[in-house]
Amino acid sequence: MPRRYLCRRVNRPIAIDGSLSDPGWSDLAWTENFVDITGAPELRPRFRTRLKMTWDDDFLYVGAELEEPHVWGTITEKNAVMFEDNDFEVFIDPDGDGLDYAEIEVNPLNTIFDLLLSRPWADSGRGFAEWNPDFVSAVSVDGTLNDPDDVDQGWTVEVALPWAALATDIRDVMNGQSLPPNVGDRWRLNLYRWERPRVGTDVTGEEPSAWSPVGDNDFHRPDRFGWLTFVGVPTAVEAEPWARVKSEATAW
Repeated sequence: MPRRYLCRRVNRPIAIDGSLSDPGWSDLAWTENFVDITGAPELRPRFRTRLKMTWDDDFLYVGAELEEPHVWGTITEKNAVMFEDNDFEVFIDPDGDGLDYAEIEVNPLNTIFDLLLSRPWADSGRGFAEWNPDFVSAVSVDGTLNDPDDVDQGWTVEVALPWAALATDIRDVMNGQSLPPNVGDRWRLNLYRWERPRVGTDVTGEEPSAWSPVGDNDFHRPDRFGWLTFVGVPTAVEAEPWARVKSEATAW
């Protein structure tokens, strides 16, 4: 089953500096820890990844915490092949139809990648590199970047994606969905992490992990993304039974 997150509205804009220190984050719930992208329990990621999300009239905010004893990054060119580094990725399909969805990526150097896709690559999808969402991102490293001689705690990344970026005429991403969303709206979304060992270490193999596992190693499975439900500003932080939210008649 896909994971779900109640995205609480925030009273004022979040300051994006990479640290998750803005007071707007403090009362928001963390997601579950990321798992292997396949969902296989025996492939538990070595390092914890978790995040929070919130929204206002202008932006969707994502703040992620990635544990990592040796934070490194090399790519500095926008829209290079980002997953050759460690990176954090956000995939958004507002209408949940598996078509016309957005992908953004950030590495520890705060180098970004953004792309609009017509459909998954496996279904003869096409990417639209001319999409320029003008999202704001920032990274903070708890340790020293690209220094293998010490032990780091990890890195945090914040992203503010403007709703206006999804109102593009390149593809019909919204398909009638409201921008900004209404309280109660549900979107499909997934968050991923590429964990790659530093060259020259005795650790081998890459570790793709996901907030909501998709059953295989393909990030482009919008039919298996998690669910994001937009809710209002709470009077107190509390659990909300998912039985109160309209369910989807799907195994994913």
